[in-house]
Amino acid sequence: MIKIIVIIAFILIIISLGSALFHLVQPKSEEESEKTVKALTFRIALSLILFIFIFIMVATGAYKPQGIGAGMLMQKPVTAEHNK
Repeated sequence: MIKIIVIIAFILIIISLGSALFHLVQPKSEEESEKTVKALTFRIALSLILFIFIFIMVATGAYKPQGIGAGMLMQKPVTAEHNK
């Protein structure tokens, strides 16, 4: 369920970026500039919400990271006693 929410958020971010690009390359008018700013503002807000959501899920243990960096987090630190 969490992965689906993250994927949907990423798709919305990409759509927002596409919308901003579309309005940016259109002939310049006050209305097009406002649409570009609104699309970019929506993208920034959505990105922040997604970051906070993922941070909370990892902090509460609802989502456990996998991949290259996950193994480093699980390792116990080496102490001086183990080196003897």
